[in-house]
Amino acid sequence: MHREVQKMREAALVYLDRSGGLQKFVQDCKKYSDSKQSYAVYRFIISINPSDIAELDATLGNYILHNPIQAAQIFQSVCFIAIKTLSLIEQLQTEAQISILLKPTHLPPLPSYVLSLAAFPFNYTSQRFYMSEGIAIAMGIVTKYTQGARFLCTEETCQFSKGFRYIRVHLPGATESATVRNDFVCGLCSSPLQEDMKFRVLGDKQIVEMIDAKVLNALKGYSNDKSHFRIQTFTVFLRDELANKMKIGNHYKIIGIPACVQNGLQATACIEVNSVQLCKPRGPSFVSDNFKDLLSLTASSCWRFSAILANIFASQVVPPGTYNTLKLAILLSLVQTCEKENADYLDLLIVTTDTLVIDRLLNYSLCLLPRGIRHPPYSDIFPSVSKDKHGTGSASIQACSAVLAKGGICYIGDLASYKKDKLELLQSVLESRMTTVFIPGKKYGEEADQQVTISLQTNFWSYVDSSSKKHIQKDNFLIGQMDMSLIPPNLVDAFGLLIHNEFPSCQQSSPMVHHILKKAIHPEAMLYKVSQQFRMQDYEEASLHYA
Repeated sequence: MHREVQKMREAALVYLDRSGGLQKFVQDCKKYSDSKQSYAVYRFIISINPSDIAELDATLGNYILHNPIQAAQIFQSVCFIAIKTLSLIEQLQTEAQISILLKPTHLPPLPSYVLSLAAFPFNYTSQRFYMSEGIAIAMGIVTKYTQGARFLCTEETCQFSKGFRYIRVHLPGATESATVRNDFVCGLCSSPLQEDMKFRVLGDKQIVEMIDAKVLNALKGYSNDKSHFRIQTFTVFLRDELANKMKIGNHYKIIGIPACVQNGLQATACIEVNSVQLCKPRGPSFVSDNFKDLLSLTASSCWRFSAILANIFASQVVPPGTYNTLKLAILLSLVQTCEKENADYLDLLIVTTDTLVIDRLLNYSLCLLPRGIRHPPYSDIFPSVSKDKHGTGSASIQACSAVLAKGGICYIGDLASYKKDKLELLQSVLESRMTTVFIPGKKYGEEADQQVTISLQTNFWSYVDSSSKKHIQKDNFLIGQMDMSLIPPNLVDAFGLLIHNEFPSCQQSSPMVHHILKKAIHPEAMLYKVSQQFRMQDYEEASLHYA
């Protein structure tokens, strides 16, 4: 075993030399040396390319992928020998003072390296590298944790009452009490150990809650997807240089080591993250042949193509030729979605008496985008603050419908169902595309109050029921003027487009009545030939392509 370990150390040194890691290591050592300050722990980050290191030495490559904590000890020995041989850090005394974080650039694209949060069981028992994807739905504020600490024997005559014999270093999944506590004893004389507080090394820690991206399908108002899946949030720990690397609502790919954190009687599955990569949405690079043919046939007119698409759009929900103005506005709003700062947004406010049909049409349209969110009435539209559930007592910012709909559509339903304060906040967001979360320091154990500003990159859809009992009709109207007294005028102005229902109150068009009756008898039937020629998938591809 010793010969095999020695061989892996030699391979690790060769890899560091070839990859440029040794040069970076020397530069990091120079920073510590120039500070002239003694630390309990000297922390180094080593970037690892699993493919390159497996070609160099398969045993070491396998060790890194499946025993990363033990593999870090291999690099720890190599780095200690390098420091002592080259006299890089004069203050360093023992190998235990070196903390190595291995950061893989990627993992093999095999199912065994993917930790699916929608699958069961959630494998957190094997402490090796896994890759996972998810959306950040809750983010805690950055707090401190103990990277490493120095302990001394309380018996003055013991040789370990000084020096750096007993060093505690944070390991993946370890709590603060596991790293630093008061029940350690000396291995030589069995006397209690006491921490030397002057040498405690602190780092930044941030707790993030993530969830599988499949949850977006469950938050849509309507979907053709009949598959069933399990939704479970999971806890992610971002430490030191990774703190604040994530933004709430974004989709990330992470590589880390799963662990189980014990908090009293409660155990929480979590992942200690080693690397974070933002997943950017990729729309299709093509549109359907039917759309291309239609565009070529209508090229002589700048409006004919859009008019035909609006006319036949959503024929599964409403018959072709009805609600054309609204459907055109919906299509325009769909292609105006993106995740860019200062983008042009098109928010829709619909005044109608046919709330059931309008609701079905908007629900259907949401599913054309990956992030079409129907806001549930029992939750917040905008971010809120709550106490972190992991026992730290710190603040955690919770995502909401508007954040989850980033780069898509947030459908908030009937505006009249919201109270005045919510409508005022909505107006502010529509005007600025920003919202501010206030965190009272006294309540969450901080010295000062904090304000966190969050960008909301989404289009908002809503409607107003003009036949509602809350709506008191006014008689003193000019000809052609519309009564909007139910909604504050400033809020109406904040929406990008106002659409008034085309049909008079309490009267439904004959095609619509026939459509509803046929759908009630044959729910899955294609009632119109145009539905087969221009499918929902075609509109979905076009919306993503032109967005």
